[in-house]
Amino acid sequence: MSQSTRILVALVVGLVAGILIAAYAPASVEPTVAIAQPIGQAWLNALQMTIVPLVFSLLVTGVAATAAAAQAGRLAGRAVGLYVAVMVASAVSAAFLTPLLLELAPLPVDSAAALRAALTGVGPNPPVPPLGEFLAGIIPSNIVRTTAESNFLSMIIFALIFAFALMRIEAGLREVLVRLFTAVRDTMLVVIGWVLWIGPLGVFALAIVVGAKAGSGAFHALVHYILIVAGVGLIVTLCAYPMAIIGGRVSLARFSRAALPSQAVAVSTQSSLASLPAMLAGARSLGTPVATAGVTLPLAVALLRATGPAMNFAVAIYIAHWFGVPLSFGTLAVGTMVAALTSLGAVSLPGTVSYVSSIAPVCATIGAPAAPLGLLVAVETLPDIMRTLGNVMWDLATTITLSRRERVDPASDAEPSEGLTG
Repeated sequence: MSQSTRILVALVVGLVAGILIAAYAPASVEPTVAIAQPIGQAWLNALQMTIVPLVFSLLVTGVAATAAAAQAGRLAGRAVGLYVAVMVASAVSAAFLTPLLLELAPLPVDSAAALRAALTGVGPNPPVPPLGEFLAGIIPSNIVRTTAESNFLSMIIFALIFAFALMRIEAGLREVLVRLFTAVRDTMLVVIGWVLWIGPLGVFALAIVVGAKAGSGAFHALVHYILIVAGVGLIVTLCAYPMAIIGGRVSLARFSRAALPSQAVAVSTQSSLASLPAMLAGARSLGTPVATAGVTLPLAVALLRATGPAMNFAVAIYIAHWFGVPLSFGTLAVGTMVAALTSLGAVSLPGTVSYVSSIAPVCATIGAPAAPLGLLVAVETLPDIMRTLGNVMWDLATTITLSRRERVDPASDAEPSEGLTG
């Protein structure tokens, strides 16, 4: 049984157990909560303790990889520019789509209230600072204090300044620092792997508390969450088709046939990397030269997460809506930026691994609590299928778009990649 399946089973069992305890042994609810609540909170704390070092190291290594790719040649530079534009557009789409879907299909008030009462570790919403105070606070005066307080927006600003400055120092020293932050990143991923290994226990503890306090409304709320977030991802995924038709000058039928094998691999493995061979074959069937696909597709797998900004931002907006956090235009604009930046630094791993580290900074930026992420990560399997499917579709669509651009403007210094012709 996979890790994500074990966590999902623990969620269902915990919710059912909590509901049954509340229905048939109401006197046992308080003792059960007294035991389960600290266990669930401790697991959530363990998950959250990795966020700051992981996000910082991901941003530094992500900017370094992006800069190196952009300098690798004209084709790679065009690809990086297109990928960044797609990811920003993805985050922008979530700012409009998620409130719209929540307006069309709102979460029932009683379910939302029951879940708010059931979730632990959620304090009152902080007051929204005046615009001038907010803008002044973006630049950190003390990065150590900012990091300790998990002020993610200021930390991200400093991480980006640090990463871009790193690109300007002597190559040998730059390589040392990049390797250092790569080691920090990989170490934090190992720690997250350990925390998720005991995830079924933590999720079970959180779920039994929610089930006991919120009742059957918890199931309805989780299904509603999955449909809203997956719906945003589906719309972003479908936008890959007009991109391929207009940008790549291929018919809908041809693109659909070429994408089908990689779609099947994406759904079954939830991994863009595992879908790479099928994507290469699909690109060749659409007439993309190996010299182009051999550069852009591996680069897209490493850098482009087209659905990531939209679905991560959708989760944060959903939680904000759930807990009654007001979202102004300015807040959504800042959240859009953070969602795009954190997705740029994310790694090509199943969503349960990078879920909290990618979304918690967005939640913090818009004022939404991060505590619900410990429960929502248990149902990430289904949205993660949509994430991977959308990423694969956009990888292929951008590749054939770049290929057409290369045919129009053949002055490119891209070279065929060895080992990708078979």
